[in-house]
Amino acid sequence: MTAEKTDILLIEDHAIFRKTLTRVINSHERLSCENAFSSAEDGLSAIEIRGLAPDIVLLDIGLPGMNGVQCIPHLKRLCPDARIIILTIHDDDDNIFKAVCAGASGYLLKDAPPEDIIESIELVLQGGAAMNTHIARRVLNLFQEMAAPPGDYDLTNREQEILRLLVDGLSKKQIAAQINLSQHTVDSHIRNIYSKLEVHTRSSAVAKALKERLL
Repeated sequence: MTAEKTDILLIEDHAIFRKTLTRVINSHERLSCENAFSSAEDGLSAIEIRGLAPDIVLLDIGLPGMNGVQCIPHLKRLCPDARIIILTIHDDDDNIFKAVCAGASGYLLKDAPPEDIIESIELVLQGGAAMNTHIARRVLNLFQEMAAPPGDYDLTNREQEILRLLVDGLSKKQIAAQINLSQHTVDSHIRNIYSKLEVHTRSSAVAKALKERLL
């Protein structure tokens, strides 16, 4: 009897890389990739409508529309037994932290050799976490930073609410609409947040909020 193959679902918007990786996976005797999609929306729709139940989801971050990190909670809801491996060109702390905290079982860079990607899939199937040494060290550093007590920046309740919406990815206009304030007032609150956190950009404020558990 032929052993059942591990079912891989791939969500990757780069057509050539998607086809190449699909071919590499399907050349492996124990792996199969019959479902590959160019967007998170298409992948989630197929899972829901067709009842797909992949063992592994290989997920890009820089997708059109919903990005990979935003997609993870939906994947967890629709196929809770699937293990998710991020496969991306992005190795910044913010993306790594968000993906791992959202439930990714691995974080690989696209320039990894095909054999390393296959090896990482097998490692995750065995219950391991697929990360190269560089990524693993950065994850460890991030969680060590988290171990420090959160800073006290004297944020008001409204500022904490707006900071949380910034972390969730909402624009100033969307924040203003959601909490029924003018964009001018939201801008004023955001300037105060930046001043109290001693940062100058949205990404720095979000990173500080996540690393120091301010929310």
